[in-house]
Amino acid sequence: MSQIDLTKAAEIAIDYATQQGMDQVEAALHQGVGISITARQQELETVEKHNDAQLVVSVYKDHKTGSASSADMSETGIKSTVDAAMSIARFTGADDCLGLADADLMATDSKSLDLHHPWRADTAEMVDIALACEAAALGVDDRITNSEGASVSSYSGNAVYANSHGFLRSGSGSQHSLSCSVIGTSDKGMQRDYWYDSNRNAAKLQPAETIGKLAAERTLQRLGARQIGSKQASVMFDPIMAKSLISHLIGAIKGGAIYKKASFMLDKVGESVLPDFVTIAENPHKLGGASSSLYDGEGVATPEYRALVESGMLQSYVLGSYAARKLGLVTTANAGGVRNLTVSNTGQDAQRLLAQMGTGLLVTELIGSGINMVTGDYSRGAAGFWVENGELQFPVEEITIAGNLQDMYRNIVAIGNDYDSRGNTECGSIVVEGMTVAGS
Repeated sequence: MSQIDLTKAAEIAIDYATQQGMDQVEAALHQGVGISITARQQELETVEKHNDAQLVVSVYKDHKTGSASSADMSETGIKSTVDAAMSIARFTGADDCLGLADADLMATDSKSLDLHHPWRADTAEMVDIALACEAAALGVDDRITNSEGASVSSYSGNAVYANSHGFLRSGSGSQHSLSCSVIGTSDKGMQRDYWYDSNRNAAKLQPAETIGKLAAERTLQRLGARQIGSKQASVMFDPIMAKSLISHLIGAIKGGAIYKKASFMLDKVGESVLPDFVTIAENPHKLGGASSSLYDGEGVATPEYRALVESGMLQSYVLGSYAARKLGLVTTANAGGVRNLTVSNTGQDAQRLLAQMGTGLLVTELIGSGINMVTGDYSRGAAGFWVENGELQFPVEEITIAGNLQDMYRNIVAIGNDYDSRGNTECGSIVVEGMTVAGS
């Protein structure tokens, strides 16, 4: 289904709901095609092709709302979806904060953000890529004895958002990924690890052989893992794990958590919540970014740059229009979440961070989700490496790291320049002093 077809469907939904007396209406539509391929033990395991489409309509009447969705994009299907939304709205409670974002906040910019790069490879070529990725991993060392497979995926689609303010925008996007996971064996047991890459442009993915070799090397590093005794120690989160610390912070400053008074970041705007060397900013207009967009999920214009935390100080919450009204504030154009976060660094690469830490734990895997977002209490299973004199000593597993997120943020002593730029957050390793490490 083309952008033109989606646009026509959106117009039908808006016009029909308006004719039925709705005060306001919005419609979000998408259609896409994709393929996912998995190879295991040098044989093709699965090929899955996807062709999906969805219409989501929300209507507002007398401060009541109803939403309905459908994959039927025919005129009859669209009108039936609107009817369903209107029926739901009749039975919901009134809330003065409900409704579209304010009309004067709608986006007007229409520049390209370089988001659409369909992968021209056919199925046979993608199968070859998956096989080559796994073969590279299996060929690294005889201790790589098994494989969970290598996977290739590709998606390309169109989307439209429209509302009764007269706002209508369409766009196209793509996302591609390649991953591999293998198992290693030694006389002390088995370990597994993985590696992957993702990008809107398949030409920018790491080579299949590189991903396979990295998956194998990471697995081999973990062989012989052991427990350690319980202690207080510095913890260095590698870039992939460090992103989770940023994610917890974003979750704590989202408007829904704030107006419900269910966040450890309540009433923290204008206060220092991180060391003064930390700035966390979103960059919604980044060319080719994983989450780039000129407007949020309500059509509100996104800024080119916005600091959420600047020099350690929390600048604002993360708000859509509903949460903003609940708090007596203005939307921050974050309906649908934050976009392309970048975390500042203190200039060290990973090796220099280890040397600065001296003795402590390098975390490369986190297990479970023991986080209390009301109090900030933090406790998660972990695996990684014990470090002494700035050097990796041995792999560790079956341990727990614990603390309180407010204290952990204040106790960050360094952030590396070893950025992992995949996904929505660009972040380096983070070193936190004074955590509890619970082991044997």
